[in-house]
Amino acid sequence: MVGYSITSPVRALNYLELESQLDRSGIGTATKHQRKALAGTDVDVVTSPWRGGTPVHGLASRAVGRDFFADFDVAHCNVIGPGSVAVARHAKREGIPLVLHAHVTSEDFAESFRGSTLAARPLRRYLKWFYSQADVVLCPSQYTKSVLEAYPIDAPIRPISNGVDAESLSGFESLREEYRDRYDLSGMVAFTMGNVFERKGLTTFCRLAQRTDFDFAWFGPYDTGPQASSTVKKWVQNPPENVTFSGWIDDKRGAFAAGDVLCFPAKDENQGIAVLEAMACGKAVVLRDIPVFREFYTHGEDCLMCETEAEFQRALELLDRNPELRERLGENARKTAQEHTLERLGDRLTRTYRELA
Repeated sequence: MVGYSITSPVRALNYLELESQLDRSGIGTATKHQRKALAGTDVDVVTSPWRGGTPVHGLASRAVGRDFFADFDVAHCNVIGPGSVAVARHAKREGIPLVLHAHVTSEDFAESFRGSTLAARPLRRYLKWFYSQADVVLCPSQYTKSVLEAYPIDAPIRPISNGVDAESLSGFESLREEYRDRYDLSGMVAFTMGNVFERKGLTTFCRLAQRTDFDFAWFGPYDTGPQASSTVKKWVQNPPENVTFSGWIDDKRGAFAAGDVLCFPAKDENQGIAVLEAMACGKAVVLRDIPVFREFYTHGEDCLMCETEAEFQRALELLDRNPELRERLGENARKTAQEHTLERLGDRLTRTYRELA
């Protein structure tokens, strides 16, 4: 008799605490990528740890003698708040394998919100404790792994790309005229995508605009309220004449349609999904020369990397004078993005879950 085995589906919790508030963040995008990637596998994904879908329903369930938590074989948490701590404690208590995804480090938390730089040091101590609860810590890059190892984290750490959802960018070209007209953009447009933070290179972006005649556009939400940093308030409220801050846009494809060169002078990133999205659209990208970008990209092949404002300026002026170079970098960038498909992400997650469960 021939022996065989049947592998039962894994039921995995993929939890994004504060999901509605983080919907417009990189963490929110990364979690959407995970769930879309897993939709093409045999993993049964649940997105709420609470029986009935909310803590209130969970309490009601407990009141009638049922469990507070939903049933799952593996718990995968994407953020670091009290709900995720509760899930981690439940998982450890019940012997459920725990995956913690390190989208947040103290290094990339600094220079985000008002007071975030001061909070970065105590946050590091908290992250060291929290991530050490995991059976496996996932992170977006080897760079992030090295950062976590320096804390140090007492758990295995595995880099896994956030991936890029190329399907969500399909047809972006058709929006070019609409979005350039909407924001009064012309010529070679230098652009970026994401929340407006100093960590993302805000001051460099605006100073570059002051040094050149190009139109610059920053597509993404910004805050000018009490939690906004003084630097963000300064530039958003009094931008250079050739800088547009769009605020949130409903269709991200419009940004990649309107812009020609992604100018991304971020000071620290765990990966940078916007870079992969621009590459998937065949855009030339100009990046700050930092370790995480050197890990994934090659200067002169699929991007240009710069250290100083003068280097950024020369790179943009070169790409304006040489559209053939712009096209070559963009085509190579598109090939690089194809190494970060959601199919690969789904395969890595599935293997991780099965190994633990």
